[in-house]
Amino acid sequence: MKLLVLHGPNLNLLGTREPEVYGSLTLAEIDAAISELAVELGVEVETFQSNSEGALIDKIHASASSVNGIVINPAAYTHTSVALRDALAAVAVPAVEVHLSNIHRREEFRTRSYVAPVVVGQVSGFGVDSYLMGLRAIFNHIKKGLSEGP
Repeated sequence: MKLLVLHGPNLNLLGTREPEVYGSLTLAEIDAAISELAVELGVEVETFQSNSEGALIDKIHASASSVNGIVINPAAYTHTSVALRDALAAVAVPAVEVHLSNIHRREEFRTRSYVAPVVVGQVSGFGVDSYLMGLRAIFNHIKKGLSEGP
């Protein structure tokens, strides 16, 4: 099983960007925790971060035939990107949306997710654990689907 973890805009600044909201871990530390869990689960994982909406969409398109699932933190694109939503819907690869902060307890404009309607589920508000819960969730979702057969 191969999983793709996508990090959206400004997440490259984690560790220094608003630590009171996003925590003190860097993106490299989050990726290390993701890799550690992937080893435990026995899956291959690829991580990718971009500040560009187009690059994230291109990565989703390019990975459609090579990954079993996606974990995505769309960051600010959560609330603005119909194109990212459409890319996830178009490839029909199961995905989980994750957020470090609880988007539903923040500014009103952050409570709307364009991505949520096309993903299996959403995990938010648990810092790095949101990624880890999301990774476990998509793993279990895919494994359950594979075991049920056609």
